[in-house]
Amino acid sequence: MAHEVVIRSGQIVDGTGSAPRRGDIAIDDGVITAVGEVSARGRREVDAEGHAVTPGFVDIHTHLDAQIAWDPACTPVSWHGVTTALMGNCGVTFAPCKPTDRELLAGMMETVEDIPKSAILEGLPWDWEGYGGYLDAIERLQPGLNVAGLVGHCAVRFYVMGERAVEEDASETEIAQMASIVAQSIDDGAVGFSTNRFPPHVLPDGRSIPGTFADPSELFEIARVVGPRNALMQNVLDFSKFEETTDLIQALARTSGGRVLFSFGSAPDPASGRDGANYLAHLNQDGLDISAVTQPRGSGFIFGLQGLLPVGGRSWGELRRMDFEARWSAIHDPQFCERLIADATREDVRTAPPEQVFWMGDESKPQYTSPEEVSLAEMAARAGEHFAETFLRMARESKGKGWFTFRMFNQSIDALRDLLQSPHVFPILGDAGAHVSQIMDAGWASFVLSHWVREEGLFSLEEAIRRMTSAPARILGLKDRGVLKEGMRADLNVLDPARVAERQPEMVHDFPGGAPRFIQRADGYRATIINGQISVEHGEHTGLRAGEVLRHQA
Repeated sequence: MAHEVVIRSGQIVDGTGSAPRRGDIAIDDGVITAVGEVSARGRREVDAEGHAVTPGFVDIHTHLDAQIAWDPACTPVSWHGVTTALMGNCGVTFAPCKPTDRELLAGMMETVEDIPKSAILEGLPWDWEGYGGYLDAIERLQPGLNVAGLVGHCAVRFYVMGERAVEEDASETEIAQMASIVAQSIDDGAVGFSTNRFPPHVLPDGRSIPGTFADPSELFEIARVVGPRNALMQNVLDFSKFEETTDLIQALARTSGGRVLFSFGSAPDPASGRDGANYLAHLNQDGLDISAVTQPRGSGFIFGLQGLLPVGGRSWGELRRMDFEARWSAIHDPQFCERLIADATREDVRTAPPEQVFWMGDESKPQYTSPEEVSLAEMAARAGEHFAETFLRMARESKGKGWFTFRMFNQSIDALRDLLQSPHVFPILGDAGAHVSQIMDAGWASFVLSHWVREEGLFSLEEAIRRMTSAPARILGLKDRGVLKEGMRADLNVLDPARVAERQPEMVHDFPGGAPRFIQRADGYRATIINGQISVEHGEHTGLRAGEVLRHQA
């Protein structure tokens, strides 16, 4: 009897960390039905000769909560082999939500995650109040990826406390109500709870988002309902109070008795990676289950003539308000350029630190690990220019298509190498769906395979795949994905390890209302299969929307 799909003659990298082995995989009714030698034909056959066959990648830090409504394919992560994405990170979610609070939650997502408020309000149906209703609404959108969701502290707190949620302490009764709502949200399908202690994440009026300064007793009470349900607690640190907030994370892990996840990274000091790895080992002492995610490379704002500009000031503000064609014309006006350079030299004008801004190039592949000599500061020094002159010159020479990246996070690639050797950290912090006109880290999986496996050899292929599949699936509590074996859901990638790579980011205007965002395509992916359906083939979406809403099951 024929199978629905057979993947032939690939190197099977099964997600467990085991060595690759040559073989076939059969798929029927969305499930893997055979692994090894498959004699029966498939109604659809995928030739994997010379390719690796892996589980689909599991992205556990996204903000696709809004984008999924108008881009159910969830680009660009779906171009990079992601088959399952976790939404609702960092405490900001759209449920629970009273009808009168929709604009507030949309505005909060805009200021925290750079997702246009108008696109949120226009793009989502907003026909829910509780978290289960929100998941029902996402299900009706027929997503192209599998998606799971966390219920956010900000929404829960505002649902219970109203305006008082922003700056006041909750009463015992209110804390009990919040814990009850979180428990119900998990029972209705949320895979966990997210919270945020980072003060710069603010509401439109500039105040820190609800829950930032909540008394720890509030979080402990919530942890007591999350843990017994075998759900996840996700956290954002207050980096100005690092030890205090990591101590809180450790205490939450003890209280819940379950899995805790937070965002982490290395400092500019090359020794910080080793120190960070040791600190993660300390947090996990006594058998605690605390994991961290980090960007797999230096990350931050992307500057270029098509997007953000690295200098403030009046003349740069004029340039910022122009469309691309007008900007292109303006940077060829010598008098206007003199004003731009003069503004950049003023002490009262804010600029990006040029020693942390690096040329990504204007070729088809971005340069993410360029040495210090390719910083904007060094390029300017060699040319005898102010860095603003260099920026403008490079914009002209690249016909406005070149990009610079501001390495705000993980500035030292050597420190990051040491950090990534910790068994408790995973290179999965891409923030897909957020900061869409500012950063582009959604190609994290392709970078891990191209840089840390192929170029640097930090990970074997099988270990890198494990860290991107079964390991994050375990953190989410998924038991039927992340490993290639009979009976598991058929989420797979067929890819060429010798070719996988990120392409240069591109600025497009395809959000509702024409709002701009970065996209980034990939090379080296033969096919991505979601629930047994070929979703992406040779880098293009097939039009099938085979994703599912993955509801938590304790």
